[in-house]
Amino acid sequence: MQINTWPTTGWQTINPAAANCRAEKLAELDAIIPSAYNNINGIVIVRGGAIIFERYYHDCNAYQPQHVASVTKSVLSALIGLSIGGGFIKNVDQSVLDFFPEYTASVDTPQKREVKLRHLLTMTAPYPFKDWAEPLDQLCMQPDWAQYILEGLGQNGRIGDFKYSTGGAHLLSAILTRSTGLSARAFANEYLFKPIGMREIEDNKMEGFGFEDLFGAKVRGWVKDPQGNSTGGWGLTLTARDMARFGLLYLNDGRWQGQTLLAENWVRESMAPNVHHYGYLWWLREDAGFPAYLALGDGGNLIACIPDKGLVVAITSFFVPKPKERWTLIKDFILPALLD
Repeated sequence: MQINTWPTTGWQTINPAAANCRAEKLAELDAIIPSAYNNINGIVIVRGGAIIFERYYHDCNAYQPQHVASVTKSVLSALIGLSIGGGFIKNVDQSVLDFFPEYTASVDTPQKREVKLRHLLTMTAPYPFKDWAEPLDQLCMQPDWAQYILEGLGQNGRIGDFKYSTGGAHLLSAILTRSTGLSARAFANEYLFKPIGMREIEDNKMEGFGFEDLFGAKVRGWVKDPQGNSTGGWGLTLTARDMARFGLLYLNDGRWQGQTLLAENWVRESMAPNVHHYGYLWWLREDAGFPAYLALGDGGNLIACIPDKGLVVAITSFFVPKPKERWTLIKDFILPALLD
């Protein structure tokens, strides 16, 4: 679907009918979200570059950023693509150890030397923990997070097997900083957020590294580790509108208002179908005959891009364990509202 308006300086809100959608079907969300998805605190639905539905709950508003958890990973993926496009990083097939020369002399397993950036991006690097059992509490107690992650890298499993790792995403953030001289937060502000009209993320001092500082009520801006590296796998705060801007950039293959911001081949590589249904820090799925790619965060935070429908859905949520599946909400109430 052609994008008729770009929200660089502000969003246009239009009647759903103008985007070939049924307003009465979208209106059903007003009842279903508070009753069945009651930890959602914001939702923005965009079609044709304009907002066709926007709601906030629990006294939240359009200008109030929320911790989006692992949605951070998909933003970091874009930053790696931008750093490659800018010549800061050669390509995704560079060895991870290339960026940590001080560590190379103490490599304790040959497999570690074979791990590439591509493996961190696709969650196919080997780690000593079982899949979905990463000890993040141990990571957060370390004086040097990158060194701790590097020590475990290559210790168990095989390169190419899927193993979800937030630590691997954090290692990418440290690599970005070593390559560009900027934290992921500062790099994103300059090369991603500012060009598409997203809110600038402030550099907030970490008061500590306890649960509330890293994951809970004290999370502000973009969390960072003791060395000042922005957390790669969580810790970013965004508004639902800015999440939708980011999704719109990907929906348009990295182009924004007539200019290529993120290389089209990076976007397409990031979403290439595979047996793991996971691209470059994006979840991939196909439903009802069309593909979708999703940035997913704990508690039900989500950016869903559905290119065949010209649709972006952004949802911010308070954390609750095992929230109701957001794709069900999209499939049952949002997609049926589309008339083409």
